[in-house]
Amino acid sequence: MSVAIRMTKIGKSANKNYHFRVVAIDSHKARDGRFLEELGYYDPSKKPAQIKLNLERIAYWVKCGAKQSDTVASLVKRAKKSQTKA
Repeated sequence: MSVAIRMTKIGKSANKNYHFRVVAIDSHKARDGRFLEELGYYDPSKKPAQIKLNLERIAYWVKCGAKQSDTVASLVKRAKKSQTKA
């Protein structure tokens, strides 16, 4: 089983106010399918965008061979950058 770290869409679709969960999921599952572990969330509707990620668990999954999507990789980079500022 190959694992991917990617985002699933949650929130209201009527007014396009989406939030996203960052999850570890089997790469063959659908975008909103059953995931292995929730690793954080991303809310772009807030100003500034709200990012909360469990960087330790993401590092664990990457060490185990999980592939990050491009978007998740950029969110992890932003989260690490903001963590070093604090």
